[in-house]
Amino acid sequence: MYSFDIAAGSKAELYRDLHAALDALTSGETDAVANMANAASLIWQYLPDLNWAGFYRNVGGELVLGPFQGKAACIRIPFGKGVCGAAAESRETQLVEDVHAFPGHIACDAASNAELVVPIVHDGRLIGVLDLDSPMTGRFDAEDAAGCEALMRLLAPRLSG
Repeated sequence: MYSFDIAAGSKAELYRDLHAALDALTSGETDAVANMANAASLIWQYLPDLNWAGFYRNVGGELVLGPFQGKAACIRIPFGKGVCGAAAESRETQLVEDVHAFPGHIACDAASNAELVVPIVHDGRLIGVLDLDSPMTGRFDAEDAAGCEALMRLLAPRLSG
């Protein structure tokens, strides 16, 4: 059993503690699905105001649903479609304050109002994306994006084995 002391203080402290916890959970583990599952669970448990946290994997140039926490989700997303597809195609983090204003947004859960999607790249190869949804418009900011990007830099080499 894992027990983590995650700070309830500033976002900087929260992401620092999440980074340490994710490192402990995935260190030495080579199974990508297990590592994504634990990462999704950790993020779901400790990041407030989420209604979905999980992964889409790059399978043959298409995003395919991976481990997640939340309601059942869209299974396949083409590159360039929706927020996840935009992140996969551009390999750039997508920080969307209001998903209803995002052209082509794919609504897997009608309760989602904000989204943060971070591409996961290792050795120049897109492994997939981390997708976080919130029912709160404007839930994510640059500090969340930077924190999640750091988490995915840690996780990326542990998903390619």
